[in-house]
Amino acid sequence: MGKRLNIMDSKCLDQLIALGTGARLIVLDTLSRIHLLDENSNGDMAQLVSTLEYVADSTDSAVLFLHHVNKTSGKEGHTLQQAARGASALIDNVRWCGFMTRMNEQEAEHLSNSSQGYQPIGNDRKSAFVRFGACKQNYADLQPDRWYERKKGGVLLPVKLTNMKPLNKVKRREEA
Repeated sequence: MGKRLNIMDSKCLDQLIALGTGARLIVLDTLSRIHLLDENSNGDMAQLVSTLEYVADSTDSAVLFLHHVNKTSGKEGHTLQQAARGASALIDNVRWCGFMTRMNEQEAEHLSNSSQGYQPIGNDRKSAFVRFGACKQNYADLQPDRWYERKKGGVLLPVKLTNMKPLNKVKRREEA
């Protein structure tokens, strides 16, 4: 943090490899802060992904980079591969792509956690829930998305949510 990094520069790349050697996982947060290339260029991003593969191979570590979605996808909560900002090579050339997204209003109306007596989560509590999943996973089947609840200190803990079916109009009249 607070350090300038351009892994396309051989000196910076060598430093990253030296720091990462022996680690099991190297996390780069965010992708836009580790290079000076054009994120909209497939050629540039293919070269960047190739450099990250070189880091993984040289350090015998997994490399995870964080990246943002484009503005439209972010507002609408899309989780498809095409939601990533910039060139398609950022997704096409990697082996795995995951996402994390906030709960939207529709989900808050139809999902419940048992600790609340199967009441809808509602808009007032939806900000405490995020969904994590993979939209690309080479060499394995995609696993279902998983929900997490934000607890004290911002810690995310897995939570089981139940899909509540909306009441039909006949039942609503009967209840009234």
